[in-house]
Parts: sequence; structure tokens; C-alpha cells
Amino acid sequence: MLFSQLTTREKKRVYWAKFFSFKLLIFCTIILVTVASRANTNDLYLFEIHAQSVDKALSLFGQQTQQTLIYSYELTHPFTSNAVHGYYTQQQALRILLRNTSLHAKISKTGEIKIVKQHENSNNAIAKTNDKIVENTDNNTKGLIEKIAIIGNRGFSRSITELTIPVDILTNKALLATGETELGRMIQKLAPSFNFSSSSISDGTDVLKPATLRGLGPDQTLILINGKRRHHASLIHINTSVGRGTAGADINAIPANAIDRVEILRDGAAAQYGSDAIAGVINIVLKSGRQKNNISTSIGQYHKGDGETVNTSINYHHAIGTKGFINTTLSLIHHNSTDRSSLHGTCQYTKCKELEEGKYLSDDPREAAANRKTFRIGDPHSKQFNLAYHSEFTLAQGKLYSFAVYSERHNNTAAFFRHANSQEANPVLADGLATVKDGYLPFIDSDITDKSFTLGYKGTMAKDLFYDLSYSYGKNSIDYETQNAINASYANSLQTQFSPEDIRNKTPTNASAYGLSLSLQTVNLDLKRQFSEFDLAFGLEVRKDHYQVIAGEQYSYFDYDQHLQLPVNALPGIQGFPGISPDEAVDEQRDVLSFYLELNTSITPNIDFTGALRFDDYDGVNDISNFKLAANWQVNKALALRSSVSTGFRAPSMQQLYFNNTSTQFVVEDSQHLVAEQIGTFRNDSQLAKSIGIPTLKEEKSTNFSLGGVLDFDDLKMTLDYYAINIKDRIVISNQLCADYSTVLTEALAQEHVDKAQVFLNAADTKTRGLDFIATIDRQLPYGELAFTLAANITKTEVTQLYSPKNSELHVLNVDDVFSSQDISIIETWQPQDRVSFIADFQRHTWRVNFALNRYGAYTIQDGGKQRFEAEWLTDISIEQKLTPALSLYAGINNLFDIMPDKNNIGNAHSGTIINSNNEVIVESDGVFKYSRRSAPFGFNGQYYYVGLRYHF
Repeated sequence: MLFSQLTTREKKRVYWAKFFSFKLLIFCTIILVTVASRANTNDLYLFEIHAQSVDKALSLFGQQTQQTLIYSYELTHPFTSNAVHGYYTQQQALRILLRNTSLHAKISKTGEIKIVKQHENSNNAIAKTNDKIVENTDNNTKGLIEKIAIIGNRGFSRSITELTIPVDILTNKALLATGETELGRMIQKLAPSFNFSSSSISDGTDVLKPATLRGLGPDQTLILINGKRRHHASLIHINTSVGRGTAGADINAIPANAIDRVEILRDGAAAQYGSDAIAGVINIVLKSGRQKNNISTSIGQYHKGDGETVNTSINYHHAIGTKGFINTTLSLIHHNSTDRSSLHGTCQYTKCKELEEGKYLSDDPREAAANRKTFRIGDPHSKQFNLAYHSEFTLAQGKLYSFAVYSERHNNTAAFFRHANSQEANPVLADGLATVKDGYLPFIDSDITDKSFTLGYKGTMAKDLFYDLSYSYGKNSIDYETQNAINASYANSLQTQFSPEDIRNKTPTNASAYGLSLSLQTVNLDLKRQFSEFDLAFGLEVRKDHYQVIAGEQYSYFDYDQHLQLPVNALPGIQGFPGISPDEAVDEQRDVLSFYLELNTSITPNIDFTGALRFDDYDGVNDISNFKLAANWQVNKALALRSSVSTGFRAPSMQQLYFNNTSTQFVVEDSQHLVAEQIGTFRNDSQLAKSIGIPTLKEEKSTNFSLGGVLDFDDLKMTLDYYAINIKDRIVISNQLCADYSTVLTEALAQEHVDKAQVFLNAADTKTRGLDFIATIDRQLPYGELAFTLAANITKTEVTQLYSPKNSELHVLNVDDVFSSQDISIIETWQPQDRVSFIADFQRHTWRVNFALNRYGAYTIQDGGKQRFEAEWLTDISIEQKLTPALSLYAGINNLFDIMPDKNNIGNAHSGTIINSNNEVIVESDGVFKYSRRSAPFGFNGQYYYVGLRYHF
């Protein structure tokens, strides 16, 4: 929309957003230039820490040095620190800070800092059990000690269990121990509230899998990197899969070896972090300067002989004197495709007679010799290159920091096979044979480029005032090319001029379909002030979204035979993945302006409180205000209770607002048959949408409530949290609307040359209820170190109300026509309603063994009919042996017992039996989809085994 077409209020909103963005960028430049001019050559850290409780002083020390400290709140809180102001080494600063406190800082050879009593024996004071939890074995300071968490609380956090909301920390060591190569799969195995569902033959969703938290949509979880908002992927899931109608972030673009930890905030946090944080927040923290350099390489494959994967990664840390560091990661992953398809059981050629439903007679020798493995159903073939870095440098009164992630991924997936007797998709020519004589399997090549960059400066303006000013840019782009396919209408149109062989020679078999691009620019200014009784944080954020849909080649979308008088009107566009025309191209932008205020305080010595307010101003959306209240009550030494209540929102994504295209989709006609239809997805400001009265999208609104507790018995810790999430005006994609629904709709569909249409609507209210349980035991035993983690999640989501827009053609229809029962089932039942994860980790001298059990609960899919897929337990085991102090050999088997989902008996395709005149069976098949292609929580590839080497230097 042009600026001149905006309303007065919208013009003001654009003006102020641009004004603040411009001013902040100037301010950022001035600060960076100023601090650069003031930089000196003294190789020391600048400290600004005033006298306070030692736990808070240590938190400030960690922030000002970017150093992870390990300490107990119970141990450090009773003591008062000394003030530290000026330039000191870390050791000097800690010596001053802890003077006369009876505490002592132990710095290991790797730079790890642990706070202990001065009289403790250095050999047994602290025994490390794993990277997640550290236990102090001294009787005077017993209790769990945890690394500082930064998510969910902008105050000066203590330990994770004392936060007012539940936060999980997944370390790099735990992520790599899963044996997975995809970050999404790693998180899924460690966090039961997180799901990463697989599907097949669902176009781009095969590659960019939907990542969900607490059973909600991919776009209802906010992803951060180092606390900064991450951009979404440019793809929107419009096919029938988990997350249909939504767009999430591409977390697999982040190399796992670059990650220090993943923090999962399992609570509504829109009042703190903005749009999307309805289910929670996932913060991915990149490695800084304290890890060893390493090179690792592994190779693996599935026991069925496919899916070979080679994964090579290098992580290198370089110190910039004593003033900074740069940590860089390079990752290369090559994954071959898998195929779990069954046989093609229907006739592929025209000389075939149907004897009864599902049974055919053919004496055509081509039928007897035909390839019956016509589909490829499984993982795509992919090659991925990742590069990431994280850097900080001390300048003047603060730190200049930056980090970036770059990913290139080439993927090849398969579509539906087009056989020789499908005249609309493979026209029969004058010689009686199909254009592609034996049929063809279209392939979708996608090149995904994902890049992000952040530059910032943080420091102190006054004694207790901390600031963080940053600029972030992120962009995800996808280029699609359809290969090994034809535009059937083009081949059909040539029949009036050329011979069959000339037509076959002249018909192209590949085309550039279209491109997608979504970028996000963000300027953040965060201020934090520590007072004697409370911490106060304030922030300002200016964002700009830019979304593009780039048209493909004419051959990819054009209808060449629509005006020709031919016996058959063939399908337009290149089959398998048709392109987008210039009329459907998109180039749209949106400005966002946000403010937040957060207060953290201790009401009493045993009660901590967090309150947050946020205001967001989106172009085209009403002004939005949200709040959050949360508290933690330390009832006694062992028991703490916590609770929160908040409101939240999710603004319509750029894809939901502006994506439109026409594609060929195979729709279930009954439980066993599929038909090809031209399905149009129309944006709400399109002519079709306007003609049937579809309104502009507005934001989703949510209310979140949680209540939980923490039991801490030294080496045993348990947390239990109940949550309730109600979402109003949830954005969903409609059913595929048919021409016979109304006269107006019939005319609109005819004008757009499609069989059916789907649009985005604020049309559903949902409620989600669930429980999260986590128990950990960490023991230092005479014969080794042993750690157990048991985690479980139960989630149930229900659509409580569906409604169509008033004053529209849809409002007079039955709501079941606007929203199918399948669409409802995707929200309610396509993901497991319970998950359990049990992990045992044992380490002794140079050996380490990791054993994991993962239970994926039952789920129900509707695809023509309904089918319940029963719960399954998967077992993983890995072993690592240090060959030298620097070199380790590791090996493992995931899905040790080769567990597969239940066999599929709905929504199948090409099932049947073909016989010849001698009653000999040519083929007999229950359909090509042996396993459901719609949703597979743990995939359907089976047992995977791998071996690798890791070298630290």
C-alpha cells in the first residue's frame, strides 16, 4: 500500500516508527564512535560493582566479564561483597569482591570459576556431574548449584529454581549426546514439551519442519539468539500437516556445535518479549570464550541402508588479548534421502479394466514390467553449510559485541508420481502414448539461505544503570525449482502443431517455480537499574518486516491450452510444484514499535516477585498492551512454590497477511482415493477475498496461568508445573471452499480459474491445559559420576469455538463447511498428548555412557477416515571413549529396537490389486503410504547407527 493511501492515524504510526528507528540508529553510531575513540591498551577488565549481597555481585561480575560462574545462592547470599570499581584482572576483582567474606574463587585451567568456602579442600569441594547441574559435596554448603539463567527475568537472576517461572537449560554436551544432527531433533529428545513433527510430500514442510512448544503452533513460540529476537522462515505451512496455516523459525539453520546452551522458558512471556511468546520462549545462547576448540566428524546411516549422513564441525575460539574473544563454528552436513514407500497398486497405463473397487485386469506387458516403487516417501536429500560466530571486545566503559549465523541448505524432495494414464497431468499424444511414456516423479529442489547478524554495545552509564543497545538483521530466503516434471498444458497445446516425438523433445522438464524472502531489522535499547530493594528494566524496540514472493518462470505457472479446443484440458503449471505468476508476487513491509517495563523484587526474604508491562504498535493492527505477574515463594529450604498470570498476543505474520498462490493438491475423496485439484490460497486484501467479505486479520489474544513447585533435596530435585493457556481469535486457514457453497463464491472461483479457495481468518478460540514434570538426581559415586533425568509433559488442546466473519458469504454457511473436522483435528490431536524422557548418564575416568528412553504418546490423524496411532518407546544409547586426553571416539544407536509408527490405513493412495487374464497377480498393495505422511512425531526411518571422532585442542 502506498503512503498516500494510509489513514491519518496509520501515517502517524509510520512516521513515529521511522523517527524512533532513525534516532536510535544515530544514537548507536555516536556511542560506538565515542567508545572506539576512548579505547585504551590496558589489558584489564573494567568493573562497576557496588557493595551488595555476594550472589548479586557475582551476577554482575559474570555480565561484565562474560564469564560463567558456578555458585550456590544459599552459600553466597548471606555475605556482603566489597565494591569493585576500575580496571582489574578477573582474579584481582574476585579477590577484592570476596575479601572478608569467608568465600574463595577457584579458577580452573579451563577458566571455569567456582565459589566455595575458603577452608574447602580443592580436590573434593565441588564434583562436577554434568554440564547442567553442579553439586557441592561439602556438608557446610550442600545444595544444588546452577549456572546463571538469563531468560525470563531481566533482573539479576540467581539460580534457575528460584526464578518465578520454569526455565530448562539444555547444554551443548547434552545436545550432542543425543546423536542427532538436527537441532530440532536434539531439543525434542531432551525437552518433552517440545515437538518436531515430520511429514512427507508436503512441499516445503518436508524441509522446514514445524517446531512446537506445549502443543501450540510453531508461530506461538518465540525464538531468540543470545536474547535477541530471531526472524521467521519465509515459508508458511499451507498443506495438511502439523502447523497448517502458520510460519515458524528455522532452528535447524543454527549449527549445534556453536551453541553453549538452549534455554527454554515454559511460560507465556509476550509482556516481556513481545509477539509470538504465547507458549513460551526458546533462547539459543552461542558459545563465548571459555570452551575448548574442537573438531568433530561422524558418519551414520539407517539400518535399511539409506539416509547416509556425514557431519563435520569445527569450533574455534580466539582470544583478543585479555579484552575480548571471537568464537567461530563451521559445520557441514550431507544427508542422503530415505524412502519408506510401498508399492504402486493401481494401473499406470490406459489399457486397464476395473473389475471391482480396488481390483484391476490388464494384459498390457508394460503394466507387468512397470516400476512399482514410483514414490519417494521419507527424508529429503540435503546438503547444508553453516557458519556462526560470537564476539565481544572491551571498549571504554563497556563491551562491543556481535554475533552472526549463516546457513545454506540445498534440499531435494519428491512430489506425487504422475502415471501414464493420468491425462490431465500427462497428456496422451497422437501416437496413443503419454507425453512422458512411463510417467514421472516430480522433484522439488529448494535452496534455503538463512542469515542473521547482530551488533551491539553494552555497559554502565552510571553507578547502577546498565544499558544494551543493539541492531539485528535477519533474513530467510527460499528458491524453489521443480525438476523431472512437465507443464501438461504446454505439452497439450503443442498437439496442434507438432508430432508426438517433437512434443516430447520440445517440452521442458524443469522450471524455476518461485522465491520467498522474509527479513527482519530490529533496533533494541534495554536499560536496567538496580536499586536496593528492586531491579527495574525498561526497553524500546523498533522493528521492520519485509516479505517478498518472487515470481517464477512463465513455464512454471502458465495455462497454455485454456483457449484451445482440445479433447482434454490439461493442468496448468509445472506438475508437482507449480510456480507463482507476476500477478501473485508480493513485496510488503511492516513497522513495529514496542516499549516494555519490568520490575523484579523480593517482597519478603522468601518471596520474589516479577511484574511486566508491554505496549506494541503494529502497522495495520490495533495497539496492543499486555501484562505479566509472577512470584516465587521459598516455603522452606526444600520447597518453593511459583505461579504466574499474564496476557499475551501474536500479531498476524507477514505470510498470513500476504501469501497467495495456486497449487495442485491431492485431496482425499474417501478413505482410499485421492483426486488432484487446483487450490488457491488468497490473501485477505485480494479481489476474491473482498468479493466474499473476508475481513483484515487482527492479533491473537491469550491469557496464561501457571502454578508449580520445586522440591530440592540436595542430590534430588523435582519440579512440577501446571499451565492453562486460552487463546482468542486464533488465526487459522479455512477449509478449501467449494464452488457450490454460494453463487458469489462460484463466480469468484471461476474468475480465478481454481477449483477451491482457502483464506486466513481469526476464527477459533482454543484452550490448552497441561503438566510439566522434571526430576534430576546427580551423584558422585566411588566408581564414577551418575546423573538421571526424568521429564514428562501432558498437553491437551481443545477448540472451544469456531466462527466465521459476520457480513460475509461465509457467515451464512454451516461452520463445518468453513472449517473441516480435519482442520480441527490438526490443532487438537495430531501431536502426542503426552511425552516422557528418561536419560541416564554415567562417566568413569575415560569412559562415558549415555542411555535414553523417549516415549511418544498416542495421537490421532484424520485423513479421510480417522486413525489412532499408539504410543511408542524409543531407546537410544551412546558410548564415548577418550583415546588420549585430546581425542575421543564415540558411537551410538538411536532407536535401538527399530520402532516404527503404526502402519497407515487411512488417506492412502494407489492401493489395489492388478491381475492378468491368467489370474496371475501383477501387484498387490495396500497403498504407497506404508506410514502416515501427515504427521510422524519421531519420523518413520527406523534404527540409526553412527560413529565419530572428536578432537579438542
